[in-house]
Amino acid sequence: MIEIISAIGAVSALMLLFFSIAQYIKNNSIADIAWGIGFALIAGSLLVVRGTYTELQLLVATLVFIWALRLSTHIAVRQIGKHEDPRYTAWRRSWGAYQALGAFVFVFLLQGILMFVVSAPVIAVQLGTLEPIGFFAKLGTLVWIIGFACEVIADAQLASFLKKPENRGRLMTRGLWRYSRHPNYFGEILLWWGIYIIALSVPYGWLSIVGPLTITYLLRYVSGVPLAERSLEHHPEFARYKETTSILIIWPTKK
Repeated sequence: MIEIISAIGAVSALMLLFFSIAQYIKNNSIADIAWGIGFALIAGSLLVVRGTYTELQLLVATLVFIWALRLSTHIAVRQIGKHEDPRYTAWRRSWGAYQALGAFVFVFLLQGILMFVVSAPVIAVQLGTLEPIGFFAKLGTLVWIIGFACEVIADAQLASFLKKPENRGRLMTRGLWRYSRHPNYFGEILLWWGIYIIALSVPYGWLSIVGPLTITYLLRYVSGVPLAERSLEHHPEFARYKETTSILIIWPTKK
């Protein structure tokens, strides 16, 4: 389909641009900034190339745009003036003389592929039959709003905590972080399940469940929670925090 080809072209151009910049500044961390932008390009290119603008299509595209703009801006601001993320530095060293090839394949190309997998519900809606907004769209939007709010509030609370000198060396256990060790990741997972629920509005939209399952697996078992937990395991307050606080789902703390 021309719509899919256009989306692949847009994301490919984006990742090649960020890959080139990363090689120039010797910092592969900027791939994280491209993550949100890529989803916006997928949703936007599918919508524009198909040329149909139903309320359901516009709803999904708008939700993706809002999330992508917020996330990429948040990460960009956080990375300004900072060194490369330690995980990317470790990978760079492991690739030895093949650093550029390793970065291209295992960071930028892989990330581009994952964007399309996670975007399965978005693709289902944008290329599906022209359905009106109904029960699933309303329910999914509500779930998305809750997830988005959790992610934004958690990020804001953490940023505010880290800015205060008196909190240097302390563990963030306030606000949403009192009820989940990773409320930001919980929010992101939830909002993608919200988009999946919206996709149930179109025929065979249920097949796009690969999208939310993938982002759930990645954040819970690969790039999100495990890396964050590993960085905190030696903190003197972490053992107690781990014992009393839910790892992901926002839930009352244990006494």
